[in-house]
Amino acid sequence: MKSPISLLLSAGAALCVIIAAASPALSAPAQLHVQGNQLLDSTGHPVRLRGVNCASMEWSTNGEGHILKTVEVAVRDWHANIIRLPLSQDRWFGKAPDQRDGGASYRALVRRIVDLVSSNNAYIILDLHWSDMGHWGRDIGQHRLPDSNSIVFWQHLAPAYANNPAVLFDLYNEPNHVTWDEWYKGGRLTETDRKSGDTVTYDAVGLPELFRTIRATGAKNVVLAGGINWAFEVGGILRGRELSDPQGYGVVYAVHPYPHRYDHLGLETIPEWSARLQAFADRLPLIVTEFGSLEKSWPFPQSWHTNDEGWNRETLRTLEAHHWNWVAWDMHPYAEPCLITGWDYTPTPSFGVWVKQALEKNQE
Repeated sequence: MKSPISLLLSAGAALCVIIAAASPALSAPAQLHVQGNQLLDSTGHPVRLRGVNCASMEWSTNGEGHILKTVEVAVRDWHANIIRLPLSQDRWFGKAPDQRDGGASYRALVRRIVDLVSSNNAYIILDLHWSDMGHWGRDIGQHRLPDSNSIVFWQHLAPAYANNPAVLFDLYNEPNHVTWDEWYKGGRLTETDRKSGDTVTYDAVGLPELFRTIRATGAKNVVLAGGINWAFEVGGILRGRELSDPQGYGVVYAVHPYPHRYDHLGLETIPEWSARLQAFADRLPLIVTEFGSLEKSWPFPQSWHTNDEGWNRETLRTLEAHHWNWVAWDMHPYAEPCLITGWDYTPTPSFGVWVKQALEKNQE
C-alpha cells in the first residue's frame, strides 16, 4: 500500500505529464496574429519569416531517417526561422501500407520536430500535403481538393497543437483543377487512381470547412490557405471568399510561384506574377510557402534569357523587395527543386546557396 506522500508524488507526476502534453514547449517564439494585411508578432511589429520546406513525412513514416537532422540543420545552421512540414492524413492515423501502430510513431516524430523547431525560437507550418480521396490508404498523394478524411485529420491534429505559438496550420496543399466555387464549397470530383487506374468519384471538401473544423476544436493558431491552380492564383479570394476569423489569430493566404505555365494565367514573368500578388497583398496577408525553378521540367522561353539560378536569384530579390514572408522548396536532395545536393547538406549551387545566403538576414 502506498503512503500518502507517495500517492501525492504520483499524482503530481501525473499532473506534470498532463500539463506537458497539453502545453507548448517551454521555449517558444512569440505568438503571431493577423491585423489587416499584416502578420504581426506579440509586440505588434510586422514579422519577417524566411525558411524552408522539409519534405518526406508525406511519403515516409519515419522521415526517411533524416528529418530531425534536416530540420536541425535548417534552423541552427541555415538560420531558417520557419519550417514547413508536409504531412499525410493517412500516415497520421497509421493507414499507410507500411504502418502497424495506428500512426503512433508518426505522430510522436511530428511532436519531436515541433519541439525542436520551437526550442530554437522558430515557427513550423503543419501542412496537410497528401490526402486519399476519402478512402483511407488508397492512392495516398496529392489530390485536387481535401476530402472527408481531411476533416478527421484536422479534428485530431488541431487539438494536439492548439494555441502553441510556434505552430501554424496549412489547410491543404495546392488545390488544383478546381473552380473557385469548388475551392470554397467543395463538391463531387472525379480523379483516376494512380495505382489501379480506376476512376474514383469523391465528395471534396472546401477549404472553409477545414478552417471551421480547426476553429471548432478551440485552436486559435494562425491558419494558412492556398489558392487554386496549384496555389498560384489567389485573386478569387477577394471576390467574397475571404475566411472570416473572429475567434482566432487570423488567416494568411499562401501562394506557390513556379516558372510553370498555369491555366488561365499562362507563363508569367517574375515582374508579372509579383505585380499580381502585390495587388492581393495590399488587401490581405500573403506568404509564399513554396518556390523554386526546375528548368528541365518547365523550360523558359528563349526570350527570357534566364536559367534556374537566374530565376531563383531574381525571385529571392523580389520576395525581399516586397517584404513577403517566404519558405523555399525543398531541403531534400531529391524533392525538386532541391536546396541540398545530399545528406551532408551541401547547398545546391543554383538554389540552395542563394537561399542560405538570404536566410542570414534572419540573424540581423
